[in-house]
Order: sequence, then structure tokens, then C-alpha cells
Amino acid sequence: MTPTDTQAPAQVNPVAGRTLRDVCGLFVTGVTVITSGTEEAAAGTTVNSFTSVSLDPPLVLFCLHNDSRLRAVVESTGAYAVNFLSGRQEKLARAFAGKSTAAITDVAHHASVTGVPVLSEALAFLSCRLVNAFDGGDHTIFVGEVVELGVPRQSQEPLIFFRGFLGSLEEEPHGVDPVFDG
Repeated sequence: MTPTDTQAPAQVNPVAGRTLRDVCGLFVTGVTVITSGTEEAAAGTTVNSFTSVSLDPPLVLFCLHNDSRLRAVVESTGAYAVNFLSGRQEKLARAFAGKSTAAITDVAHHASVTGVPVLSEALAFLSCRLVNAFDGGDHTIFVGEVVELGVPRQSQEPLIFFRGFLGSLEEEPHGVDPVFDG
């Protein structure tokens, strides 16, 4: 079709949410726990909707469902940490997935330069200052500037999410389809 063609676009049927989820499940993603808040108000949730955005300035984003318990914490704190999980941390990913999750005090952690908790045994982490939040349908897209980073477990394989299952690169992903809060 050339730019001068004036054909009307074909009728497009709406895409079913479950079908979209199944197709997107064929895209391998890493698994993170996003942490935010301070002291008693600290919280975390398992998220696989993370990506880098820009190197200059150093920006990353992740998405949270609008009903996520972590959304208000990130907005009020103005900072968050992205904790990349290793293949050995599937149990931790499950502990922070869903509506009622593990408490930050249940896992080894330390404060980042922004004051939010970082999971001390994560494969790597990015501590971010919240720059902007955008409406993304039933999710909010949080963009943050990376102000601190670290790779405490450099020699380990990442935890991945594929076809609705968690696993590491060296094994076939397995388990129960978790319900991520993000």
C-alpha cells in the first residue's frame, strides 16, 4: 500500500485480556521485586514489567496495577528500588507476589541512598528517585532516575518469567502461575 492509497482500515476486533496475557507470556522477562517506603511503611511486590528507558539521564520504568498496595507507597515516598532476582530466589519472588505478601523485615535488606530498602541478596539493584508517573490503562507507569546501583551476586543466573512460570536460565521454568501484584 502506498501513502496515496485511501483504503479504510479493516475492522479490528477487541483483543481479549487473557489472549494478550498468553501471547505476551511468550516474551521472556526478568523478575524483580520493587521495594519502596521506609521503616514500618516499607513494602515490596514482585514485578516483571521493568525496562531501562535512557542512559543519559539514567532512567528506568516499571508498571504497577492501579489497585496495587505498593502504588501509594511509591507515590508518597518518591523513590523505589528495583531488585533483580537470581534463579535461586523463586521462593522470594513468590513471597512478594499477590495481595498479601512477605514483609520487608522478613528478608535481609539495607537502606539505599534514597532511604528505600534494597534486598541484600538480590542479583543486582537500582535505587531510583521517582521522576514521573503516567496513566497506562489499568496500570500506572513509574519512571525513575537511577541514583545508585549495585551487583552483589554477579556470578548467579537471573530468575526469569516465561509462559506464566518462574525458573532460571539453566532449567525449564516450572511451578504455579503466580498472580503478580504489579
